[in-house]
Amino acid sequence: MPSAVAADPGASSLLGERGRGELAERMGIEFTELSAERSVATMPAEGNRQPIGLIHGGAYCVLAESLGSMSANAHAIALGRYAVGIDINATHTRSVRSGTVTGTCTAVHLGSTMTVHEIVITDESGARISTARITNLLRDRR
Repeated sequence: MPSAVAADPGASSLLGERGRGELAERMGIEFTELSAERSVATMPAEGNRQPIGLIHGGAYCVLAESLGSMSANAHAIALGRYAVGIDINATHTRSVRSGTVTGTCTAVHLGSTMTVHEIVITDESGARISTARITNLLRDRR
């Protein structure tokens, strides 16, 4: 886990054991904060653009799912469970061609069988560019 990540103990072990995941690594997603209640990560535009030069909407969804799933797993680990995504939706309201975007994930519901997180993605000026919501199912470890 990068030393710059502020994380609660469960989240620290989660990042240390599992890492960010292959897709998040390939896309350049970097976590700067991680907990069940709030997580933050950045993603570069470079390497994540569609043919016309805008960040691909799917890239925003990957950033959102990475944040929401890691936050859900930070909650689940304390319950002896793990989280799996069952629904994600996103609305893209602005476009970005260059620089870095930041996703901020906030818990809406942290239950014993399900979590819901909202992820707001902003550009370097702080303008909202995408809003996503992810629902994760918590399953028992075997």
